[in-house]
Amino acid sequence: MKSNFTNDQISDLNKIVEFFKENVCTDKNADLKTCYKQANHDSLQANGTGIWTKIDFKDQRKFYEQISQSTFNEIWMYCESTYYPSEIKSKNICAVATGKYQKYLSDLGKTNPRIAKYADRIEASGDFNGFDIQYHEILKTNSDFDLNDPNIQLILAVHCLSMNDLEKRNSHLIERKEPKFE
Repeated sequence: MKSNFTNDQISDLNKIVEFFKENVCTDKNADLKTCYKQANHDSLQANGTGIWTKIDFKDQRKFYEQISQSTFNEIWMYCESTYYPSEIKSKNICAVATGKYQKYLSDLGKTNPRIAKYADRIEASGDFNGFDIQYHEILKTNSDFDLNDPNIQLILAVHCLSMNDLEKRNSHLIERKEPKFE
């Protein structure tokens, strides 16, 4: 982290991890690995979501104000999206494919091939995707996602905050159609 971020940015990154832990762990004394294992991921996935849905988006928006604009801008940016069929345009959160966070992911990827794959996907698309990190990958034995590693904790926190933002920021603009079975 120290080779990619300033001390102030590292402080913000630690706040991101703590905010994530506080919002997804029901037992406030549990470490991230323990509370992640305790979550009912199958139920969340059956609903088409992930552990990030435990995060209140209003609290998340307030939290963004607690980290410096400099740190935010190294991880995220806003891009315009069009919602159909209404054709309403609105801002969505996107990845900064050329920022310090992306460089950090690429550097970690030199020793962790799964993080390299994740970094490549974000760089190619400029976006975070719910399929990029699956809960079963994290929970399996000898996972490339060791939740005791502060780097992995940060990656999971940023990923989940991004997914929560993508899911909730413009949820009122998404027109959902239920399939009709006859």
